[in-house]
Amino acid sequence: MLYLLGFDLLTGVFTLVPLALLDRRPGVTLRGMLRNWGLVFLGNFGGALTVALLMAIVFTYGFSTDVSEVGQAIGHIGEGRTVGYSEFGAAGMLTLFVRGVLCNWMVSTGVVGAMMSDSLPGKVIAMWMPIMLFFYMGFEHSVVNMFLFPIGLMLGADFTIGDYLIWNEIPTVLGNLVGGLTFVGFMIYATHAKTAPARKLREKVRTKVSA
Repeated sequence: MLYLLGFDLLTGVFTLVPLALLDRRPGVTLRGMLRNWGLVFLGNFGGALTVALLMAIVFTYGFSTDVSEVGQAIGHIGEGRTVGYSEFGAAGMLTLFVRGVLCNWMVSTGVVGAMMSDSLPGKVIAMWMPIMLFFYMGFEHSVVNMFLFPIGLMLGADFTIGDYLIWNEIPTVLGNLVGGLTFVGFMIYATHAKTAPARKLREKVRTKVSA
């Protein structure tokens, strides 16, 4: 939905923006790429946190009643995916990171797939399969977790902000970055951008410069 509306998703820009830097597009710099990532992260986090607060209000009638069964279930998910990983130590951290890698392999495939079609149904169909796989297989998506864990904390789940950051968000962000960039971005660039004929736009620019 974000991409259909023309908005940016952190896991999507992890994959797409570095390709412009690799291809040496005019005006694209390392600093600009990092700035893009930072702004999209803050925007996604702010949006997810806002939704988490609004839903916490709904589940508790403005924090005036006990947490509903749905709210308790959300809190338990947060516990299992933070302290649940920490129980296994380094093996848990590795598992978390790999789940982040696999997640953005799927999500970024959906983002790129949406570019294959100019029609709304075509975009939706191209995105549906990889996104469904990511959810069904329980992979870790940093932006989803920006909602899931803060709302768990608001609803009294048994984990801390430190647990959330160390045993989920930070490793998940890194895994999402590696997965999207390695398995989608670099692969597409190597097989299509580097092997494709020179773009006409470039040829026109070169002609003007030489003239």
